[in-house]
Amino acid sequence: MKILLAVDGSPCSDAAVEEVVRRPWPEGSSVKVLSAFELPTPIAPLTPGGWSLPINYFEEMDVALRKQAQIIVNQALEKLKSTMNKTIAIDGQCVPGPPRTVILDEAETWGADLIVVGSHGYRAWERFLLGSVSQSVVSHAKCSVEVVRCPEADRMSKEQAPAKEKKR
Repeated sequence: MKILLAVDGSPCSDAAVEEVVRRPWPEGSSVKVLSAFELPTPIAPLTPGGWSLPINYFEEMDVALRKQAQIIVNQALEKLKSTMNKTIAIDGQCVPGPPRTVILDEAETWGADLIVVGSHGYRAWERFLLGSVSQSVVSHAKCSVEVVRCPEADRMSKEQAPAKEKKR
């Protein structure tokens, strides 16, 4: 069985990693950890005398995003390799592009039997503004998809921890 595990470093993504770890997969299965990163789109200055970015801004941004994505993949790989059956092949990959597209393309190209992805659990308004990668993957994948939700209390406490500290 080929399992594509999409990660982004969020608490919900961590819950997806934990779900893959706790499952008894058949011997000879493969798990591919995938992280997508999206490069910012270059924009032209609004006015001829407007501000401009340093010449190497986009190159530095690309390096930083690749590095961050690789750290996220490495953390997931470490967790998987340290706890899963040794008969399961585990590898990882970082791919530039919109997460929805990267996940769907990689699943089809690799021949994944299952995509596992975490869900941030956004409500309707947040989904409308931010979009939902998991919803898009569920709607368009040609294989089975498991959406792992992280507990609401954990998600809220981790995402709002800095905000709570500021109020004090």
